[in-house]
Amino acid sequence: MYARPAAATAAALLGVGALLLPTTTAHAAAPRSTGAVQAPTETDGPLVVAHRGASAYAPENTLAAIDKARDMGFRWVENDVQRTKDGELVIMHDDNLKRTTNVEEVFPDRAPWKVADFTAAEIAKLDAGSWFDAKYAGTRVPTLEQYMNRVEQNHQKLVLEVKKPELYPGIEQDTLRVLEKTGWLDRKHVKSKLVWQSFSEESMRKVHALRPDIKKGFLGTPSVAELPEYATFVDQINARHTTISHGYVAAIQAMRGPHGKPLEIFTWTVDEAADARRAAGYGVNGIISNKPDVVRSAVGNED
Repeated sequence: MYARPAAATAAALLGVGALLLPTTTAHAAAPRSTGAVQAPTETDGPLVVAHRGASAYAPENTLAAIDKARDMGFRWVENDVQRTKDGELVIMHDDNLKRTTNVEEVFPDRAPWKVADFTAAEIAKLDAGSWFDAKYAGTRVPTLEQYMNRVEQNHQKLVLEVKKPELYPGIEQDTLRVLEKTGWLDRKHVKSKLVWQSFSEESMRKVHALRPDIKKGFLGTPSVAELPEYATFVDQINARHTTISHGYVAAIQAMRGPHGKPLEIFTWTVDEAADARRAAGYGVNGIISNKPDVVRSAVGNED
């Protein structure tokens, strides 16, 4: 994830107390329930989500990273989705391959090494583990289908982020097709195992129109005044931990989302115990972390 630059962040934090809307007003602004979407929080404390898998301990967005999260006892993981030249969806945070693979060595004449300029078969040749630690040499970039199957095999749950959808027209429908193929759009998965998030308001609106039953989170820090509108198409506001306050969290949770349930907030990327305790003190519903074990120890949540 990256921070959403914006005046919206400043607006959200300036005068939050003065901008807080009464609960009754907020509820009236949001639509009535159109289907049951169950909150993912499974304990009294904030849910702990392993960011890009347990990415402080294994190469991010790989099967090794979600296996590591599983071995550490974390049921919720987060990932990032991009699209290849030939239309395959792969798990990759950046829109180019340089940082987390050996693409410059394998394809030295293909700068700037954008994901969208390579086929799935070409990306499958890359080493996505050596940059992190030599013991992960040979680790591959998984396709979304491979990733979903492994999450299912691990009995895990997923916060799925579609990265830069403006670069990939139609990626929302493509992602839905993979989720359907891998069994992730049945009632059991949609009800309690899946959250779809993005920094793109337009993309979130598209997903809501296509599958209103899927739980969705907007990545960013909209102003309190903007929250009633967001509450018409997302169930969560997922903000960087440095942009939130107790008042802002309370303002979010005073709203009701498109399924008639209180809005939630997951905050990211929290890797220090002090930051985790502060966020938990604000009352956030979830904390996304590269070091989920540090957060778990700090807030006493066993996921």
